[in-house]
Amino acid sequence: MGSKEVEEEDDEGPPPGWQSIPPPSSQPPPAPPSEMAQMVCGSCRRLLKYPRGARHIECSCCHTVNFVLEAQEVGQVKCGSCEMLLIYPYGPSSVKCSSCHFVTEIGEHNRRPPWSVQQARAGLINFEA
Repeated sequence: MGSKEVEEEDDEGPPPGWQSIPPPSSQPPPAPPSEMAQMVCGSCRRLLKYPRGARHIECSCCHTVNFVLEAQEVGQVKCGSCEMLLIYPYGPSSVKCSSCHFVTEIGEHNRRPPWSVQQARAGLINFEA
């Protein structure tokens, strides 16, 4: 008779510690992210994504604080030794390569137009033959 008594006991509710999941709240969707930009970390060379307009970005990998320069603020030149593309803030008369340590003089013969100008030119090229 003892087993019948256990089966006939009333259900006392959920077990201790059990909690019901509340229904999802009706919050508005998150605001769209602001325009994002990318750069390569100057130390570990990882690609970093950051909100456009930021001036300093800390790398999440090596924690180096990178100074952000916009396309119109940088110049480009090929290294005079290894021909690696060097990107530098406008103004210096020479740039030292981070790869081979060669110092390249900045002159008209090896100066490239700013990236923004190169992109504008690429948009004007007609590929139809």
